This record gives sequence, structure tokens and C-alpha cells, in this order.
Amino acid sequence: MPNNVNDPLFLLVKSLVGAEKRHFKLYISRNQATEDSKFARLFDALDALKEYSEEAVLKKVPSISRQQLPNIKAHLYGELLTSLRLLHSLKNMEIQIREQIDFARILYNRGLIIQALKILEKVKVVAKTNSHFILTLEILQFEKDIESRHITRSLKGRAGALIDETDFSIKQINEVTHLSNLALRMYELYLENGHVSDEAHSKEIEKIFRQNTDGINEAQISFFGKAYFHQSYCWYYIIQLDFTKYYRHAEKWVQLFTEHPEAKKEEPFLYVKAVHNLLNALFIIGRHERMNQELKQLEKFYALAGGFSENLEIQTFVYLYTAKINQHFLEGTFTEGLELVKPIEEKLKQYQQYIDTHRVLVFYYKIASLYFGSGDNERAIVYLNKIINLKVGQLRTDIQCFARLLHLIAHYELGNMELVEYLIKSVYRFLSKMENLDAVLTEIFAFLRRSLSSKPKDVRKSFMQLRDKLETVSASKYNRRSYQYLDIVSWLESKIHNVPVQEIIRRKFQSSRIKKNNDQG
Repeated sequence: MPNNVNDPLFLLVKSLVGAEKRHFKLYISRNQATEDSKFARLFDALDALKEYSEEAVLKKVPSISRQQLPNIKAHLYGELLTSLRLLHSLKNMEIQIREQIDFARILYNRGLIIQALKILEKVKVVAKTNSHFILTLEILQFEKDIESRHITRSLKGRAGALIDETDFSIKQINEVTHLSNLALRMYELYLENGHVSDEAHSKEIEKIFRQNTDGINEAQISFFGKAYFHQSYCWYYIIQLDFTKYYRHAEKWVQLFTEHPEAKKEEPFLYVKAVHNLLNALFIIGRHERMNQELKQLEKFYALAGGFSENLEIQTFVYLYTAKINQHFLEGTFTEGLELVKPIEEKLKQYQQYIDTHRVLVFYYKIASLYFGSGDNERAIVYLNKIINLKVGQLRTDIQCFARLLHLIAHYELGNMELVEYLIKSVYRFLSKMENLDAVLTEIFAFLRRSLSSKPKDVRKSFMQLRDKLETVSASKYNRRSYQYLDIVSWLESKIHNVPVQEIIRRKFQSSRIKKNNDQG
């Protein structure tokens, strides 16, 4: 039995690709007296294991005692990071800048002050060009320290120039920090509560947001300031259920990287997150053709993402397959969408140590919705049970809520009426804890409770009555938020007309495309 499946060194070794392992072997052969050192043998042992076990390691490398193991592991961990830093330095400008600062520090400590200043001046230009404000400030501080300690015969006005540069750099850092804090705050609010529930909630969110954006002039802020500016607006408008404005800011966010292509290489995570939000916005507002175009671009980026880092590949996988599922939701091709389940499951297993619970939660719900839409209620229930059984506290209570409701509907579809009666009580207890239960959810829940006592001949009439009620209550945008998680109207229409739910959605999709083509014609 493995005694520590989350051992940091083991996870680091297992994250290495072939090229990184080969580089490490070359690195230790150049820098060690012999490759047959204990930490090299420890590396081979960890690489061969499928799961971490201290006993297995000691058995594979008998020359290492139990007392020595912690120190050798720490040494190997450090050597691996050094090797990776050397290998990836040419791909990462930030690492290159830090390396030059380190070189300048070495020269300065040896008394070679002018050489140190020359390196700092050159690397400062690179840091500024690539918008690395904190590194720029670090370089400026180093330059000021040198100027204040030594007579360098600098040009006249050098002190004033350094002061002005520092003040400007601090202003940029404060600007980006403020906007990135706001983006994070908005994201946290979305994860905790989802969309606004009523006018009072909307005004509360608006107050928080306006207090942090008043006085900001988009035209005068830096690239990263603009990126976080649009990111903040994206989260704000999705919380506020204003999906058109959400789309506009997501589009501007992506456009920033089109205008600054070098930033796509320097900050690929920020770029792929921008594309993810654009795809999500296009899905919500039903821009199918544009969504297809952006999806193809993301697929191309995914093919290259592993060349940047495994972490980027994982993030891009999450966004790409989320968009692919959404595409099937939009088109009503749920059965075809089931082909995505196997590769998603394989990747979730492969990346289980690296993908956060929130992403897993979203995938499970989307997969369950695919099965539900295709008519396979039993498989939908399997994934919905995974959500219900996850211990995630208040994380995405909106998804937790709709997972329970869809779970209830799936059992209703299967005719498990005794179980439905029990589940209604369970779901009611869960919903009663929610402060923002909307009218759509209330009506659906009331219908399911009534349907238990309805005669078979009255059920179709009940479906029609519920549909009519939902059309009335969903006049309020705060009640329509439920439709972001569950297309309940299409389900009702499928019951009324006795056709699969995906057929109803496909018809709506095709009808909207015909109407759009006619309008354009």
C-alpha cells in the first residue's frame, strides 16, 4: 500500500517528459563525478514506479538507508529543478531576465561594477518591452543601490532618470495589481454564488465593482492592465447575466493578444483563458459560426501547448473540451457528443493531481447533461452521483443545486417514483439552504412534487402548464439564470411532443440558423 501518493518529488518525476528526462541525465553526467550516484539511482527508481511507496524505493535502491532517504530526496528535487530551469530558460523570457540579474549580482559582488551596470541596462530594456514590471523595478532598485554606493561617473541626470523610471514602474505595478485583484475578487464571487439572484444582489455586486473601476481610463493603462481590466468586466457581466457585454469584453481581451502576438508566447495562460471566455460567451449568445472559428484556433494552440509546459497543456485541455461539449449542447447533438466522454475521462485520470475540483465538478455536470440529453438517464445519474458525493462545501453551489435537480428528473424519467419521493425531500433540504432560489427552480420543484400524485392521462397537461408558467416567470432575467444550467423548457417540450430532448434542441438550432440566413439575405 503506498504510504504517500502525493509525495512532491514523485509527482515532479512523473511530470517529466522524455526530453526532460534525457536532459537531466546529461546534466548530472556533466556535473557529477559519476552518474551512478545515489540520487541518480533514486531518480531511476522513482521513474520506474507507478505509485509512490517508500518501502519500494528502499528495496530498489538498497544502497540508500531509511535515514539517508529524506536528504537524498531533497538533493534530487533541487537538481531536477535546476535541470528544468536550464532546459526551459530559452522558452521563458522571465527566467532569462532573472538569469541576467543574477549574472549582474555575481559581477557586482566581484567588484566589476561597470560590467554589472551594463548587463542591468540591457536586461531592463527587455523587461520593459515584455511588461515585466516587478522585474523592472527589481533592476531599477539594483541600479539605484549601485549608484548610491559607488562613484560610477554616470551621465548627468542619472539619479533623476532612475527616480522617474522607478516612479513610473511603481505606478504600473500598482495599476496591474489593483486590476488583477479585482479580477480575482469577481471570480471568487462567481465561484461562491454564481449569477445574481435579484435586484438587490445585482446592486451589491455593482457597488463593489464600480468602487474598484471608477477613474480607470482603459486607453492609458498597460497591456496587462487592459487584460485584467477586460477579465474583470467579463466576470462582472457574467455574474450580472449581461451576456452581450460579457461577449464584448471577452472579444476585446482576445483582441489584445492579436495586437501583441509576442504576449501570447510570454503569457500563454492569460491568452488561453481569454479564448476560453470568448468561447463561453459565444456559446451562451448562440454565435455558432464564430464559435467554430475560435474552437479551431484553440485546437491548433492545444497541439502546441505541450511545447510550452504540461500545465499549459492541462489548462488548454480543460478549456478545449469544455467548448467542444458546449458546441454539442448548442447544436443539439448530444449523442454525438458522447464520443468526448472517453478522452475526457482518460485525461482527468492522467491529470488528476493537477486539475482542481471546480473543473472536475463542471466536467461531471456537462457529461451528465450529455447523457441526459441523449436519453441515457442511467449514465447521467452515475455522473450526477459523483457531483453529489463530492465534498466541496460551498464551491459552485449553483452546479451542486442543478446536479441534484437533474438527478431527480433523471430518476423521474426512469419511473423510479418511490426513489423520486425520497429524493424530493433530500433536494428540498438542500434547496432550503440556498438563499437565492429563483422562481423557475421553485416551479420545477413544485411540479415534480405534484406529479407523484398525477394520473397518467393528466401528466401531459401538467407539462404544458409548467411550460406556460415558466414562460411567465422567466420574463425576469434573474429567473432565467437557471437556463444556463438546465434547458428545462426543451425537456418539457420533448415530453409534450413525445420526442427526444436533443431533437427539440436540434430543431431550435436549425430554425435559428435558417432565420439568421434569411435575415442576412
